[in-house]
Amino acid sequence: MMTFEPLDLPEVIRVTPRRFGDARGYFCETYVKPLYAASGIAADFVQDNESLSAVPGTVRGLHMQAPPFAQAKLVRVLSGVVFDVAVDVRKGSPTYGRWAGVRLTAERGEQLFVPQGFAHGFCTLVPDTRVAYKVDALYNRASECGIIWNDPDLAIQWGFDGETILSDKDRILPRLKDFQSPFAYAGG
Repeated sequence: MMTFEPLDLPEVIRVTPRRFGDARGYFCETYVKPLYAASGIAADFVQDNESLSAVPGTVRGLHMQAPPFAQAKLVRVLSGVVFDVAVDVRKGSPTYGRWAGVRLTAERGEQLFVPQGFAHGFCTLVPDTRVAYKVDALYNRASECGIIWNDPDLAIQWGFDGETILSDKDRILPRLKDFQSPFAYAGG
């Protein structure tokens, strides 16, 4: 039905649903709670979000919400292509400050599971890219936080060499070394 592939940060998982195609197009199941739970993803999703980025090179991130409003995310591309990134920001984690990234396309239908305790962001690689994602906690403006997308200590390779488009709030996010992480590594 679906494949679940841990990335370099094993808690960050690429999910590829199986598509059933014919002359009309295709059908696929993008989320089946028991299959996800059996693969170690036990998030209880409560909200769906969608964004449209008209211009390639639009970067959204690196975002997160602090506890008790921390969010796990399940991200997929509805149209277009992104390079999607998760950064471990859990104090005490053996992978603290490391990132994992993957190309997600509407054509293939891959998804990325980003657990709580990871900053998340993506860069659009083609025009008119629509991204949808599920979260397991409601939006809470007061708990928003993040890390600057181009932190030289992270050295994320976004896969886009042109001019980037950012929101005003994303331009002023701190570097990881200046970020006081509200997340702690629980071990395991």
